[in-house]
Formats: sequence, C-alpha cells, structure tokens
Amino acid sequence: MRVIFFGTPDFAVPTLKKLLAEPDFEVLGVVSQPDTRRGRGNQVSASPVKAAAIASDPHIKIWQPHRLKKDQEVLTEIAALAADVFVVVAYGQILSRKILNMPKYGCINVHGSLLPRYRGAAPIQWAIANGEEITGITTMQMDAGIDTGAMLLKSELAILPEDNTDTLSEKLAEMGSALLIETLRNLDQIVPEPQDDSLSCYSPMIGREDWELDWTKDAIALHNQIRAFYPNCYINFRGQMVKVTKTEVITGDGNIEDLGKVVEIFKGKGFAVQTGKGLLSIKELKPAGKKLQTGWDFVNGTRIAIGELLE
Repeated sequence: MRVIFFGTPDFAVPTLKKLLAEPDFEVLGVVSQPDTRRGRGNQVSASPVKAAAIASDPHIKIWQPHRLKKDQEVLTEIAALAADVFVVVAYGQILSRKILNMPKYGCINVHGSLLPRYRGAAPIQWAIANGEEITGITTMQMDAGIDTGAMLLKSELAILPEDNTDTLSEKLAEMGSALLIETLRNLDQIVPEPQDDSLSCYSPMIGREDWELDWTKDAIALHNQIRAFYPNCYINFRGQMVKVTKTEVITGDGNIEDLGKVVEIFKGKGFAVQTGKGLLSIKELKPAGKKLQTGWDFVNGTRIAIGELLE
C-alpha cells in the first residue's frame, strides 16, 4: 500500500516509524508543518516528524507548506504520486475536500480519544482535566468536518491517577501506531461507523488562561488541571511565578477561611494548600529561572510558613 504521511508533533512519530518499518507499506513522502524557531537560542528546528523521517531515510521526500490547501505546487506533486491512502496524525492544518479525495482510500486519521468524545485540538489534555478514567484511540475516515468522520477502529486505555499529558500521550501514541496498521490492513473488511453527534464534545486548543490555578476550585479539579496542562500550571509566590508540576489530593474539607494558604508542611515531602474543597499537597514545583525541585526542597529553600498565601 502506497502511503503519504501527514504529521508534526511527537505524538505522530510512532505511527510514522511503524509505517516505515512495515514491508507491505511504502511511504512515498511526509507532509509536516514548517520548521520553527524555539528554545532559548531561538534556533530553527524541524518538527519531530520531519526529524524522525530524515533519521530513517535521509532521501525521503518532505513537504512543509505554510498553507497546504493554497500551495498548488505541493498539491500537484502529491496528487501525481497516486497514493492509495493519506495517513494523518496531528498534522496541524485543515485538509480541503480536494486533498481528502485524492487517494483511493481517502484520508485515515489517528485521533487521541474515543470519538465522538473530545473532538478537536487537545483531546488528551481535556480528558485528563475533566477527570475521565478511560480514554483511547480512534481511527477515522476523515471528512470536511473537525473530527466528524466515520469511525473505523477503537482501542481503550485506562487513565492512571499518576498520568499526566506527557505520559498518557506516549502510551496513546504507541497504541495509535498499532491501531493504524491494523486499520490499513483491514480496510476492505471494516464497516465505517458514523458518529453520533449528540454524544460529542469539543476539546479546544489550550490557552494561557488554562494554566492559572484558582484555589476556589476543588482539590481534585486542580490536581487534574495540573496533570492535564503539565508542565505549565502556575501560582504566584512572593511576586514570582512558580510552576506546579506534581500534586496529590488530601481528603477532608479543611477551613475555607484558609483558602490559598499553606495549611500543612510534611517533613521530607512538601506542603499542602487549602482549596475550595479539600487540601492539595504540592509535591513538585519549578520556580522561575530554577530547576525542577521537590515540594520539600521548596520548603527548605524558601522557608515557606504555615498561613502564607499563594496567589
């Protein structure tokens, strides 16, 4: 089967590698987002998918259009290759009907949720933020909507209490690579299942407002928020931003008058903050300009005291 692969972030890499390693699939080329400047040095760097493709085959064809559906030269090149299928994993651009209709078997998407739940840009993050216990992968026949196409295969995965977006993404990415291969090998036998729109929900892109911790929320909601938007959730402490990266919920309501204050210090472990419901134990943090540290190291370094307010 002749394949053109569309993808950009780390989540897409296992699927690309799986396709490249399977002898019954021929990857004709890769479409990825343009190189970007990132990091402290503001250096230009390739997307994870582009880097993985080149590492596997330095001569592989790679396209990086800024707007694929407007780039006639790239579209003409892709169409001329007469691929059997386009595989799309977190590419980052909307595909036009013209592109969707190019290959014999259309465009197959690997989506990081159990559709029709969590359509959209950030299904893994919002599943964690909303306290879901089960998630998974859906392979889907793409249409012109946003994650609205007919479902092909699904695979479920439990969300563990210690999972954050990074750990869950890694597991789902590997699961997705295997499910994609199974899907392609059985395309002629799979009966596509239309999605029930009444069961759908949307997972929008993450914004800076999603990172700010609000102590009026319940401890479990804050805990899930920190796991979901890892490692970016933050508080303000003595006028400086501190990122909170690992927490634990402590049962018991506490005193609501202590909202946002340090109410307990656990020797060798960290400290607890009063929330709208329950206490949140802070186990790991990253102060601005410093390395990641345990809650106990933070206590020792700052001499934080019971009753001190975190904003």
